[in-house]
Amino acid sequence: MRSTFHNLETAKRSLFTQQAALSTTGNNIANSNTEGYSRQTVNMVASRPMEAVGLMRSNAPGQIGTGVEYSSITRVREQFLDAQFRNENKTYGSWSIQLDTLEKLETIVNEPSEAGLNKVIDKFWKAWHDLSESPEDITARKLVRETAAALTDAFNQTSKQLEDLKTDISENIEVKTSQINTITSTIANLNGQIIRIEGLGDNANDLRDQRDLLVDQLSKIANVNVQEAQGGYQVTLAGVNVVNGQQATEVTVDGLQDNYESGTLIGGEIHGMFRSRDVYVTDYQNQLNTLVNGLANGEITVTLPAGAVIPDGTTLNGVPYQGTVKDRTLANDLPVTVQGFNALHKLGYTMVGDQAQQAGNFFVASNGGVLTAGNIQVSADILSDESYIASSMRTTMDGTTEKVVKGNKDLALLISQFNDTKIDFSTVGGGNVQGTISDYFRSVVGQLGVQTEEAQRQADNAKLVVDQVDSRRQSVSGVSLDEEMSNMIKFQHAYNAAARVMTSVDEILDKIINGMGVVGR
Repeated sequence: MRSTFHNLETAKRSLFTQQAALSTTGNNIANSNTEGYSRQTVNMVASRPMEAVGLMRSNAPGQIGTGVEYSSITRVREQFLDAQFRNENKTYGSWSIQLDTLEKLETIVNEPSEAGLNKVIDKFWKAWHDLSESPEDITARKLVRETAAALTDAFNQTSKQLEDLKTDISENIEVKTSQINTITSTIANLNGQIIRIEGLGDNANDLRDQRDLLVDQLSKIANVNVQEAQGGYQVTLAGVNVVNGQQATEVTVDGLQDNYESGTLIGGEIHGMFRSRDVYVTDYQNQLNTLVNGLANGEITVTLPAGAVIPDGTTLNGVPYQGTVKDRTLANDLPVTVQGFNALHKLGYTMVGDQAQQAGNFFVASNGGVLTAGNIQVSADILSDESYIASSMRTTMDGTTEKVVKGNKDLALLISQFNDTKIDFSTVGGGNVQGTISDYFRSVVGQLGVQTEEAQRQADNAKLVVDQVDSRRQSVSGVSLDEEMSNMIKFQHAYNAAARVMTSVDEILDKIINGMGVVGR
């Protein structure tokens, strides 16, 4: 026969189980907006039934149920979706950084605009055109000097902005490296806490959520691989084991740089930073330096007009010009190859003094080294006295003194056409490239535009994939308030029904105890 209090125990177990389910539902609702939280479920099982009592064995058919129990409270999580999310997240992290860098480069280049470098270059050539019309006009000379100074300042400023951007990226790499070490240390600590809690038979659901959230964050910084072992998560970042159980290994900037160069760091924000700094910014620095060096020293071909007097000691096309004015005067137009703007300027004569004086370099390096966008400046002589600007290519003899023909404009006219002159940039390390200054600069701007557009497309596509995978993951692990409200009503009804059963059993027992066996009293 069954126990008198059997149904009371069954109702009690139901009450406890439904109460646990209601508490878990409330916890899910409370964490519906908590980042990284996975909804939890109460796993209910029928409690072990008992056989009807008998001397040797039960004569009653079947077993007597003892109610319900919950075996565990577990979180709902799909490891496959986690791995897919982290794999796509690294791609998005890398392209988002590259896009951000390219957009900053577009801001620095600032083309097309009325305040960009191209506009400054155009003003410089226009000033030479004005000088070619009035070679003796001091205002035109000062305009050439000031536009030249503005041009070198623009190159200097652009170069500084590029260098500052590279420095900012390097500093961000250090910050991300520190962030990686902080996250891996926390994951290792969580591994230890989870082992201690689950060693007692419990499920460390909330701690596991925290750990997975940290791995998700880490996957956006660099490509990671996660495996769960007996000691907890083993995390490999860029091919390096950074978490092994409760032990975390710190990474360094130099180590990550080696991983990037060796090809094991293939994604994440820090990959995008290395690529942005070492590919994009460096490339545009080199191209800007090539543009500047090509302007000043790149090989060009120009036609010197007949009647021009070549400065004494000058060699053109392998032919030295020296001796009297007559010996150095061109009888016919002469196509020659010279080394850029500086060499062309040195074919003319300054306006300083009465005696003819060969002009010097127009552009010089402030530090005396190789000419770059960062160190280019106008010659100190020209900055102090605009008379050092050469515009004439003719001299005449006044007795025994060779004097410059100040009204001649041959050189100013040649330089005013320099913007349409093709430069061989290969002579200054610019690869097999030939074109005008404008052509080269337009190619730089065009390249930047194409790269930015491609980075935007890649970032948008990566973001779309990440959002899709995360949406699928949230459909499995996320908290649905509608579903939780339905569960709450279901568990509430079950709790009320169990309470009603207990009340009914209580009434039955009261009747048995207090209302039976009283006949004849």
